[in-house]
Amino acid sequence: QVQLAESGGGLVQPGGSLTLSCVVSGRFFTINTMAWYRQAPGKQRELVATITRGGSTNYADSVWGRFTITRDNYKNTAYLRMLSLKPEDAAVYYCNAHGVDPERTTFNSWGQGTQVTVSS
Repeated sequence: QVQLAESGGGLVQPGGSLTLSCVVSGRFFTINTMAWYRQAPGKQRELVATITRGGSTNYADSVWGRFTITRDNYKNTAYLRMLSLKPEDAAVYYCNAHGVDPERTTFNSWGQGTQVTVSS
């Protein structure tokens, strides 16, 4: 079984920055795509950024140029560096990982989420 643990959320003023981390643990053969999603109260969960094992990235238009997703394959960890935060960035941020387990079965796992609050 694969587990994801996010950390790094918190309260930040508008214009501030935060870096989220997501550590993957458990039984897996390889982790392919990792992603960050977010969900604000009363809204659907939305994709924020993705990164492949090879490092190719993709971003939602709303965070382009402000957020950066990276990963360390040796540490099985993904990061989301968030700059110039806006009140509309406030949400619970979830990490997601797609991969293959030792039995060569694909998995799609989620973390529990970390709260990001942007307020003065």
